[in-house]
Amino acid sequence: MNDVAVTVSANRSTATREQREPRDIRRALQLVLATVWLVDGLLQFQPFMFTRAFGSQMLAATAQGNPSAVAHSITWADLVIGHHSVVADAVFAVVQVLIGFGIAWRPTIKPALALSIAWSCGVWWFGEGLGGLFSGTANPVNGAPGAVLLYAVLAVLLWPADRTTATSPFVAARAVGASVARGLWLMLWGLLGCVAVLGANRSPQGLRQLVTQMASGQPRWLAGLDHHVANLLAHRGLGVSVGLAVLLGVIAVGVFLPGRLARVTVVLALVLGAGIWVLGENFGGIFTGSGTDPNSGPLLMLIAAAYWPSRVGSGRPADRELDVVGA
Repeated sequence: MNDVAVTVSANRSTATREQREPRDIRRALQLVLATVWLVDGLLQFQPFMFTRAFGSQMLAATAQGNPSAVAHSITWADLVIGHHSVVADAVFAVVQVLIGFGIAWRPTIKPALALSIAWSCGVWWFGEGLGGLFSGTANPVNGAPGAVLLYAVLAVLLWPADRTTATSPFVAARAVGASVARGLWLMLWGLLGCVAVLGANRSPQGLRQLVTQMASGQPRWLAGLDHHVANLLAHRGLGVSVGLAVLLGVIAVGVFLPGRLARVTVVLALVLGAGIWVLGENFGGIFTGSGTDPNSGPLLMLIAAAYWPSRVGSGRPADRELDVVGA
């Protein structure tokens, strides 16, 4: 009897660990998202952010090229922020820090994620000018469709579920279902692929100019890398943009592929996100003293990680997930 009891206890412990494993993966991704929000908040405490230049130089520039209604609303918001720069920036910083801590603390994760969605949409409109999508300046290499919009996407994909459900094919499907999650993936990466070949992105020197501009204010080693990459892109902008669009298109449809092929797609997304972050975004400009966030690269990688295929269909206890409030 003792042997049977020990065996049953061991099986229960193993099943419990297996049941918790998928939830722990999602929790890890939630904590990474919380960390990025905290980094955003800390960057907002930089001295430059408390000056009028934050509103007049950085935010006002996002109005250019947008439809008049959008541009006027951004200009109005920038004037208000510029005249109350210290208070406004303090509020921005505190809100972002609170979102980060709220996501990290289980009891407040849902309110924090909900706040992050609302905050992200507001900042995407007034702070990023809708990511430049309507101004012809958007490019996946430098942050399209707007880094802050990706925070909202991640909040939806990593939202804790309240009920027990069958194991999903990947973490991102646990809150919204596999079909909706795949649809969001297709829309995001497909949009990036389309944007890659729009407007100035098709010009022979478009990418070279974009990378060259990034060198301003960067440390010498990073500025040197920018100039080297810019020289490689000289007169090759159209070809590189088309190649990038094709790669993004492959990634967009890859989530519908089975098993190993889907994993290859996720790996491509992770590598591309890292390349964009380093070569196109210079780590979000955090070394310049005026960077407001790490930009889209880390968020694209985090989204890709949420789509890493899980092992399902074996019929073992591991193929069931237990979701609880605050998971």
